[in-house]
Amino acid sequence: MIDLKDLEYNELSDLLAGLGEKKFRTEQIFSWLHKGVTSFEEMTNLSALTREKLSKISFVSSLGIREKYVSKIDGTVKYLFELPDKNCIESVVMRYHHGLTICISSQIGCRMGCRFCASTIGGLYRNLTPGEILNQVIFAQKDMGERISNIVLMGIGEPLDNYDNVIKFLHNVNHEKGLNIGYRHISLSSCGVVPKIYELAQENLPITLTISLHAPNDEIRNQIMPVNHSYSIAELMRACRAYTEKTARRISFEYSLINGVNDSSKEARELAALIKGMHAHVNLIPVNEVKERGFKKGSQREIQAFLNELKALGVNATIRRELGADINASCGQLRKKTL
Repeated sequence: MIDLKDLEYNELSDLLAGLGEKKFRTEQIFSWLHKGVTSFEEMTNLSALTREKLSKISFVSSLGIREKYVSKIDGTVKYLFELPDKNCIESVVMRYHHGLTICISSQIGCRMGCRFCASTIGGLYRNLTPGEILNQVIFAQKDMGERISNIVLMGIGEPLDNYDNVIKFLHNVNHEKGLNIGYRHISLSSCGVVPKIYELAQENLPITLTISLHAPNDEIRNQIMPVNHSYSIAELMRACRAYTEKTARRISFEYSLINGVNDSSKEARELAALIKGMHAHVNLIPVNEVKERGFKKGSQREIQAFLNELKALGVNATIRRELGADINASCGQLRKKTL
């Protein structure tokens, strides 16, 4: 049985043509799928015969809300979604002046093993399908009753480790007959799967690529990010520079500040030298304290000092605003609690 939300628009059109349906049915059904219907019966402008033919070969996937938390501080909403196979994933909706942004997951668990991250505890269970990635946006939007205008692929999982499904999702969520969310309103975060960065550049999608860097040298990055054993910082930076040359898009670097590990003045100078000439943005993130990991964030004075040093060296850097502090909005912790 085929989940229709896994299909791109042209694939759905080919499927319907094989069933003897007219071309206009593609637009009707594609639109229904992105409105959050959970059955063919809800597609009221389809004939009974069309619904019957579809039900024999396909289904409409959905997500259930297992837990939901709303921050009393800033209105951030955190969802623990339950999939039909009873696995759980997390999504977070954040409210900004420019609209609602959703942070979504691309895998159930993660194989990357970054030592400061709760999502990797327990490893990777499986990839999410294009429809399962899409459903996080659809059902969060449906539950909130407001349009979600921005997407961040920065939840559980490594998006480039689920490359083909993520690309299909991007095509579908951007399609004008669906949610129609512009590529320039979508960010994809990767810990640095170098071959896939080159491949992503060839897609010519004007999304924002964000690299989870978290260290300015191999010595530190090897300790906290196993991916660096496969792709060194030098290899990663070559891929990033090639990406910006091919796409003319600015890359953003995430840098989790871990007290006593990567937050000294020396590391700030190394980071500035590493990205020199890239016109990149550095997003500083005071590390989320995960019990099993033992990493701690520095004081506000130490965090500000690191930022000031970067700025003095000409780096465009900001400290990420913490949202949903009262609901544990950082990804992975809610799923971990339920396992």
